[in-house]
Amino acid sequence: MQVKLNQDERIDRLYSKHISIIQSDQVFSFSLDAVLLADFAQTNKRVKKVVDLCAGNGAIGLFLSEKTAAHIQMIEIQPRLADMARRSVQLNGLQGQIDVINDDLKRAGDYVDKDSVDVVVCNPPYFVNYETSEKNPNHYLAIARHELTTNLAQIIDVAAGLLKMNAKLFMVYRPDRLSDLITNLRAHRLEPKSVQFVRPRSNSDANMVLVAAIKDGKPNGLKVKPDLVTYDGDDYTPKIKKMLYGHE
Repeated sequence: MQVKLNQDERIDRLYSKHISIIQSDQVFSFSLDAVLLADFAQTNKRVKKVVDLCAGNGAIGLFLSEKTAAHIQMIEIQPRLADMARRSVQLNGLQGQIDVINDDLKRAGDYVDKDSVDVVVCNPPYFVNYETSEKNPNHYLAIARHELTTNLAQIIDVAAGLLKMNAKLFMVYRPDRLSDLITNLRAHRLEPKSVQFVRPRSNSDANMVLVAAIKDGKPNGLKVKPDLVTYDGDDYTPKIKKMLYGHE
């Protein structure tokens, strides 16, 4: 299906998923964290409803569409990004599976019933909005990266309200805020069950962490999965190549 592109936009393709997505360097382009989260998130035949919070241009929800037949609702506060996501849904002919909601996630309950969701995914803003924080001059990127319109506690609260009992939340976050994340999860009846660290290279500190939590899950039992390493020299590692291209 053909869609109208703005002057600064292009169409990129995630070959491993056969998904095309509208991108813009001036507004927003998905990065590896979106691919990693979509790969990390677990779905099965019992999953009927998925919500993607802080959806951006829709990358994670689009990538998940090939893993599940569930209905996917994306929630994104920025109108331009929500419009890009909506057109990407049309581009891939996924209007019957994916809805894009342009609103503040704190109003998610206006669109999604409480305790009705099987899986929530979220690639949230990573950085606390301190007055002294140096923020990206690009307004779109500043909102995506800093807690300007929401914060971790609010995101976790919304996710917990949407999820059914024993349903799952999957997030990608920064390791230096992992303690904040786990504290907030447990405060909202979400028990961390799986953690996977991502390192740029095998001898580097982790720069991302993937976390899965279960609503009202039994305490403890946390599993730490083998680290993901992004690069081998200047090339992607075989695991990352498979996520991006469908082959090593």
